Amino acid sequence: MMVLLLTASASAQTPAPQNAAPAGNAENGKRLFTSYYCYACHGTVGQGGSAGARIAPRPIAYAALLRYVRKPAGGMPPYTSKVIADQELADIYAFLRSLPPTPSAQSIPLLNQ
Repeated sequence: MMVLLLTASASAQTPAPQNAAPAGNAENGKRLFTSYYCYACHGTVGQGGSAGARIAPRPIAYAALLRYVRKPAGGMPPYTSKVIADQELADIYAFLRSLPPTPSAQSIPLLNQ
């Protein structure tokens, strides 16, 4: 009985990961990424451009992304929860995480001639 109490107590004290993203739908996230015009600055696959930072294929932690989208620094307009819901941001984050990494230059034969 004592072991059960210790186990329950230990698991109750284990904090949840701070940067864990809520479950998101990558397919819906791709649609939202387009409909909110994220691609206009960040590129069609989050590769970045002259107006926006690279945000994929390895996006920053979800909590940091959420904070930045809500209160950005620089030229990005804020997207409050009235404009884009937290679940929609989770879907966009799932889309960004689903994008494969770009191949290395060494794996592209034409670049190695």
